[in-house]
Amino acid sequence: MGGVSAPAPGGRPRDHTIDAAVVAAAVAVLNEEGLDAVTFARVAERAGTSRPALYRRFGSNEELVIAALRSIAERSRPDPTGDHLADLEAELRSFRDAITSTNSITLVGSMLVDTVDPAIRETYRALIVQPRRERIGAILRAARTDGAVTGSPADLDVATTMCTGSFYAYALAGRTPPRDWPRRVARLVWRAAGGDD
Repeated sequence: MGGVSAPAPGGRPRDHTIDAAVVAAAVAVLNEEGLDAVTFARVAERAGTSRPALYRRFGSNEELVIAALRSIAERSRPDPTGDHLADLEAELRSFRDAITSTNSITLVGSMLVDTVDPAIRETYRALIVQPRRERIGAILRAARTDGAVTGSPADLDVATTMCTGSFYAYALAGRTPPRDWPRRVARLVWRAAGGDD
């Protein structure tokens, strides 16, 4: 009731509305200002709460970042329809929209820096990178099973990397991907994997 749970023995009730506000603030700071900006002071200010409120919930800045990554990972993804080419395009559209709406290029760069906390890097890979690769790979493997593409498993692994890698290549070149990037990349990868669109 009201987002407040019963108090722990000898403690005050925990307000879960603050939990949600803190994680949302951590996501916003991560997206807008980068990994190094996710500190208790900055997130508490953004959430409109106090640093002690964060200390009661998180043991370190790293735990706060991991909570933000978990929240990002929970965002909805397109469900497969069985039309493998359309599913691939939809997955790439979802990827493009997530990248552009959350400033994830900056986050990707942060994950490549040697000084980033290993737990943060592994969480990012486990929650963000690997699930996306698995979804794209599953679409291509299903297409191969159905005979819609004829590429070898090794080729499909490379094709999976090409899908998202092309977006990062545009960013490194200082260029904006074309508006129809998801459709064009999906079709190029599809044909490269032995499909016929």
